Parts: sequence; structure tokens; C-alpha cells
Amino acid sequence: MITKYINKSLLIGSAAFFLASCSPETVDEGNGLTQPSVDAAFTLTKTAENRYHLKRVQDNNINFINSQWNIDGDGFVNGKNEMDIFLPDAGTYVIQHSAVGIGGVSGGMTSQTVVVPTSDPVAGNIIQGGRFDTPAEVAKWTIFPISPTGAQWVFANGKATIVASGSNQQAFYQAVNVVAGQKYSIDLVASSATALADTWFEVYMVDSLPAPGSDISGTIYRNINTWDGCGTTPFGGKISAIGCNGNGNTKNAGVYTATTTGTVYLVIKCGGGNVSGLSVDKVELRKTT
Repeated sequence: MITKYINKSLLIGSAAFFLASCSPETVDEGNGLTQPSVDAAFTLTKTAENRYHLKRVQDNNINFINSQWNIDGDGFVNGKNEMDIFLPDAGTYVIQHSAVGIGGVSGGMTSQTVVVPTSDPVAGNIIQGGRFDTPAEVAKWTIFPISPTGAQWVFANGKATIVASGSNQQAFYQAVNVVAGQKYSIDLVASSATALADTWFEVYMVDSLPAPGSDISGTIYRNINTWDGCGTTPFGGKISAIGCNGNGNTKNAGVYTATTTGTVYLVIKCGGGNVSGLSVDKVELRKTT
């Protein structure tokens, strides 16, 4: 048998030389340690009433990967270098653009403000006080008690926030006038800084309200439900994008078709085992085709 002896000192010395020759003298930008700067400048051009075109200023920056746009605080969504937006309601809007660079991290952010003078006559929001910004707006809504205790909607800081425990629930609603045969799109911004557990959040359109203390039932048009897999991590954005219930976000896509002409009720309901930070803002009900 031939025994081979290896000089360990030679191996260690060779390995050290190899590592030294392969290690960079400086840390290159974009390797995950330092995010390179990316120009996030963009133009905002009015193309028609209530319609605007957003376009990132091209700077040939090799570190740029893609754009993310945040329209009036609805949450950043991936987009292209340019996009068209529709702002159907009169008001002041802040548009933010994040230029995503190497590593998938924002390398720069800019914002612009646009003032929309007039609401669109067709697609304007039918809901009143959907932003909960003032006492007058909050007064457009009415609390509907379901559980006697253990659940409460709180209107403050420009939002409606639910606090619930023990599988109790509560709703609030607004009466609206609709036309038979007309389709209406329902949406809102929902957010929670913490993950939810054992929580249901549902939006209904009902022809009449039951007696106080009774549950709200019927077709669910928008939904966040932890048993269906959404709301289990912190979230924020349009419920049409973040909701996960099939009946609320796939089958009817949040579109309600009025069966009669007259008054109906948009109802927002939430409850759960321990809910302390689910908030609602920018509630919308708009005519659609």
C-alpha cells in the first residue's frame, strides 16, 4: 500500500493566495451591500379631462430595472416606464415614482402633485365621505351593530379602523341611489401594519338592512379573509388587488348590478379573534360597463 502525504502548509498557502487574487479591492455598487443611485424623475402630462400620462425620464442608467408607481397613497405597484392614469374625482393627488435598481431596491424616488378641478360626470364616485377626512365626511356613514360588544369601528386620522376580539363583528353603511340594470364597481383601500389572524372583512350591497343585532349576509363583493390566505402578512392597497376571496375578487370582480331603481346600502363588515389595526380608506362606488 502506498501512503500519500500532503503538505498542509502548501494547501493553506495556495488557498489564501487564491482567495486574495479573487477578492475585489473595492465593493462594487449593486452587489446588495450598497444600492446604486437611480434617477426617478418623471413627467406628468394631462391628456384629457381627468386623464394623465406618466413617463419616467430616460437617463440610460444601467442600474435601472423597473418603475413602481404610487397613486395618491394607494400603495406602490410595479409598472412600466410610462403609464396612463384616470382620476375621476375632483381633488389634489400626490403621484410618487420609485425607480427600482439592482437588487430590487428603490434607488430613487420623486413625487408630483396634480389638482383635478372637476369630477368625471359618469365615473365620479357615488359614495360621499369615502375618505373619512372630516367630521362632515364621517357623518355620511352609520354604524350597524351586529355583536353586542367586542367589536367597534373607530373613525380617526382619515380612516375607519376596526378593533375586534372574541369573534365579534360590526359593520357600517351608507345609503346610495342606483338605477336598475346599471353596473357599479366597488373598491377601497385597506391596510394593516400587522398580520391578521382569524379575521374576515366583507363588502356587501343589500336592498334592505336587517334588524340591529342581526348579521349582514348576501353576495360578498370585496373580501379579505385569513382562512383564504390573504391578510396574513402586513398589507396596504386597493382591495381589488390585495383581496383573495374568489367570490369578491374573481367571479364578479367587485361589480354590483342593480336589480331595482332606488335606495340600496353599501355595507362594510369586519370581525375576528383579535383585530386591532385593519383600516379602510377611499371607499368607491362608480358606474361601469
